[in-house]
Amino acid sequence: MSTAPQQHSVPDPVMHAMHAAMGVWLVACLRATFECNLADELASGPKPIAEIAKKSGLNENALYRCVRALATAGFFTEVSPRVFANTPSSDAMRTDHPAKMHDMMVWITNSFHFRTYAEFMHSVRTGETCVEKAVGMPVFDYFPTDEAANREFNNAMTAMSEAVVPAVLETYDFTGMGTICDVAGGHGALLAAVLNKHKDLDGILFDLEHVLVGARDRIGKMGLASRCELIAGNFFECVPPADSYMMKHIIHDWDEPKALTILRGCVKAMRGNGKVLLVESVLPGMNEHSMGKWVDIEMLTMPGGRERTEEEYRELLAKAGLRMTRVIPNTSPLWVIEAVKA
Repeated sequence: MSTAPQQHSVPDPVMHAMHAAMGVWLVACLRATFECNLADELASGPKPIAEIAKKSGLNENALYRCVRALATAGFFTEVSPRVFANTPSSDAMRTDHPAKMHDMMVWITNSFHFRTYAEFMHSVRTGETCVEKAVGMPVFDYFPTDEAANREFNNAMTAMSEAVVPAVLETYDFTGMGTICDVAGGHGALLAAVLNKHKDLDGILFDLEHVLVGARDRIGKMGLASRCELIAGNFFECVPPADSYMMKHIIHDWDEPKALTILRGCVKAMRGNGKVLLVESVLPGMNEHSMGKWVDIEMLTMPGGRERTEEEYRELLAKAGLRMTRVIPNTSPLWVIEAVKA
């Protein structure tokens, strides 16, 4: 069997290259359709662009030209002059689509991304983030200063949880893990789902105080207040004692020294011989398609972290005093990486 890198067939290399170079135009046009909720407006069937533009307070001709261009890329279709319908791709952009990717796409196409990626060559030249060059501060310091970007980021992370959590619960058995600390668990979507399914477990939701403000109401409404303790703190300093730890899309945010600080903190605080679970993208081999390879670019430009292969996670965990025991695939973009004390 050949081990040569897979070569992808490109029927028209010139047009393929041109379409890639025009990507910023595509993103700008997609963002315009999110601003007027076009995919939702067309959920019930075709509509004239004039009706959409009037309802949204947009220029009819400009919106038409925008959507006409998107139709050439498979988003929306012009069924009669200036009347559009959804395609499967634009249908996936609806707020109520089962894939729950609307909020993620809104986040990716916002003006904050345009500003940041305008400085992308700084990252390529230096290996450093470029967000600080774009906005003057680290990304997680910037969010509280920009209400729209912060809201869209949080909505995107919640949408990602809604897509990932059911797949994780279906494929990983949390039985017998005692008290689980969800490190940087946000509003507790994953931890609450685990506790709801496994009545014998208790939980600790650990995050910054301003994040936990939004979690308390959720935990209370789910009837989990007696089984889930909320503790505020900084994971670079320490984490609360627990039997096991889990982190969803956290380690990928950080470079190796910072990731090791977090992981070693879990090893130090762990009671007994529990488990550390990472819910992360696991990159495949050369030339294999992977959304994670593109998310890795976001890690380079913004927080300074990276996506990793299975072997890279194995090596990282070993440096932290952990031994990877298995990787559990599921149908979502994020898999469970299980480790125990070495």
